[in-house]
Amino acid sequence: MRQTELNLSAEDRSIIEGIRSKGMHQAREVNRAHVLSCLDRDIPEAQIMAVLGISRTVVWRARTAYLQGGLELAVFDVARSGRPRRYDTNAEARVTALACSTPPKGRQRWTMVELERAARQEPGMGSVSRETVRRMLKKTISSPGAG
Repeated sequence: MRQTELNLSAEDRSIIEGIRSKGMHQAREVNRAHVLSCLDRDIPEAQIMAVLGISRTVVWRARTAYLQGGLELAVFDVARSGRPRRYDTNAEARVTALACSTPPKGRQRWTMVELERAARQEPGMGSVSRETVRRMLKKTISSPGAG
């Protein structure tokens, strides 16, 4: 199968070499940079696939994305739409601090129900659920009442 020619600009070539040789990048980004570099040097698709251990689709998508949208679209992942976070990191920090604070009077440690009630008293968290509080604490590897 005849492959479409791909000619990188000098600026794109230097950016790709930077991605391939240094810095912290995701494996997919590095693979895409390798693919574009190989296509620029007229290396056959079959050889690219064999050396990088990727499918023909990956090569085609990288080439098409570069031709349609340039280097940014071809190498880096596009931000995906999704539901925005309901509680930001400040809210999570407040819940964590609450869990680390002194438990209510008459208790030796916090329970999830009590943490939920206390978190609902915080500004902007009136509808927080017990499960959300649990997930917030799980992220920080905190457990209510421990310690």
